[in-house]
Amino acid sequence: MSEPRQDQRDQKDERGGRMRAFAGNSFDDYYDHALCEHPLPGRLLIGAVVRILWVVTKLLWPWRLERAELLLDDPRGRVVIMNHESMLDPVVAVVSMWMAHVPVRIVYKSEFDKIRPATWLFSRAGGFPVERGTADMKTVRRARAMLQRGECVLIYPEGTRVRSDAEAKSHGGYAIMAQLAKAPVQPLAIIGARHLRFRQRVVMRAGEPIEWGELSHLKRKEQVAEMERLGMERVYELRDALRAENPGVEEVA
Repeated sequence: MSEPRQDQRDQKDERGGRMRAFAGNSFDDYYDHALCEHPLPGRLLIGAVVRILWVVTKLLWPWRLERAELLLDDPRGRVVIMNHESMLDPVVAVVSMWMAHVPVRIVYKSEFDKIRPATWLFSRAGGFPVERGTADMKTVRRARAMLQRGECVLIYPEGTRVRSDAEAKSHGGYAIMAQLAKAPVQPLAIIGARHLRFRQRVVMRAGEPIEWGELSHLKRKEQVAEMERLGMERVYELRDALRAENPGVEEVA
């Protein structure tokens, strides 16, 4: 398996030290070291899982990524935000990026840490937890370090799977991560995953990254608030355009 692209491979992580191949690493070690510094056996395992998931998901729910070059050809660390329809969303997003050798970290809710095997797998796949409903500055600092070394951070601002548009409610947090790292925010939308059926088509589309320079006329705190608003507005614009161009793919409620 080829390693994910890493622009700053020699940059030392804030935790320091070399990770061991088979034992002696904590979950924090996986969260705080660059993906390229994770032990080779773990990277090989995740690479195999990614390829299996690519084949299985393509067979069960034929999916495609439109405007892939916007998501996969940009070498910068970015906060990638996406609407959340089902558990398929993070799978196909991460598989797409891993297959293109783009280093991606996934923010997941800390409740999953109650399931030890889930934490084991998520940590090795690049995931890291967030304490929802709190000012989780530890997660913010981790995300900033990841972004600054060229890794992307995938976040679902809606926080949970949305079964109807009326239920959609965006939560803040991703913009401060991006601002602290001076990283752009990139919208990514998905349709077709809300009510999955066998051979159900699923379509994703990447949007242009939103640069902080677009908000330079605002004060610092105002920039964060506007990025939070603008980011999800762009996600929903992409989603609605996909629906219009692919009638029948998704039932809208």
